Amino acid sequence: MHAPRLCALAIAIGALALAAPAASSAADAQFTASLHPLNAEVAHAHTRGEAKLAEHDGMLTIDIQVHGAPANMEHWQHFHGFIDDQPAHCPTMANDANHDGYIDLIETEKVSGTTMVPFIAQPASMDVAHGHYPTADAKGDYHYTATVALKDLDAAFAKAFPDQRLDLAKRVIYIHGVPADTKLPATVASLGPIPAQVTLPIACGQIEMMAAEHQH
Repeated sequence: MHAPRLCALAIAIGALALAAPAASSAADAQFTASLHPLNAEVAHAHTRGEAKLAEHDGMLTIDIQVHGAPANMEHWQHFHGFIDDQPAHCPTMANDANHDGYIDLIETEKVSGTTMVPFIAQPASMDVAHGHYPTADAKGDYHYTATVALKDLDAAFAKAFPDQRLDLAKRVIYIHGVPADTKLPATVASLGPIPAQVTLPIACGQIEMMAAEHQH
């Protein structure tokens, strides 16, 4: 009498067991960004590279390879974005609002939004101004990698930008910095007392979610 019910229950439990791994896998995501040069003439370098971001088991792993940046110096790197859900984009020379021949940090805000998360040793610290950033070698290359708990980064991000989510696919990655002795006109703007040489963008890439068939 109860055999049909037991059979149906067993089938349902089996279906749930099969569905569980799929649900877990669906929660994972991978993103990539191709980094292209900005302000190459003043930087005297065609900075380029690739960034990969992978969400897995509640962790976010960030891997950034940069080539051809100004050598033997620290380079600030972050993702930028808007706080109103619109997608960020990398700038072009059309965004050189004062026509001085440079795309400075302030001029990027129209298309890229604001600086959000620093790619430093501890991204969840959100310490944009004082974090430890990677240093390019004599060839202008560096490799940065970090892994952070998503719950920690989500919490820090929500504290800095209330009611906002990471929304990586709506962000862009910037690499910044030219040598301290680089002569820049007064029209090249920066944030507060931070020298423009530190914040001048030298590469940018739009973060895109990888198609499912390319994720592994």
